[in-house]
Amino acid sequence: MKHFIALVHKEKDSAYGVTFPDLPDVFSAADDEEDLTANAVEAIRLWAEDQPVPAPSSHDEIMRRQDILSELAAGAFLMRVPFIEDSTRIVRANVTFEKGMLDAIDTAARERGLTRSAFLSSCARKEIEAA
Repeated sequence: MKHFIALVHKEKDSAYGVTFPDLPDVFSAADDEEDLTANAVEAIRLWAEDQPVPAPSSHDEIMRRQDILSELAAGAFLMRVPFIEDSTRIVRANVTFEKGMLDAIDTAARERGLTRSAFLSSCARKEIEAA
């Protein structure tokens, strides 16, 4: 899994704006701070549908950039955004659950029209991206 550093801007009476030093064509916004990560993840995911995803710069590399330091001095802040690359390769995994939990998983998956695997994968993605 990759993590990209995002630069978050917030001016009075405006939404939060999110840009990515490593992905100059990608941007996002959120009215509320708690929506920043989810919106930023979605922006990268949409962009990655049509573009090869570069290796992300480290925090140290980002902090050596004068343009970033200027933005930070003006009130912007950095955040780490997780990115899980989609892959067509499927891998079998053996996992163990308590019976009641497995029944609840299967019920929730059925209610959503998903397989157990698709449901668990979706839940895991949401949890990882929200962290």
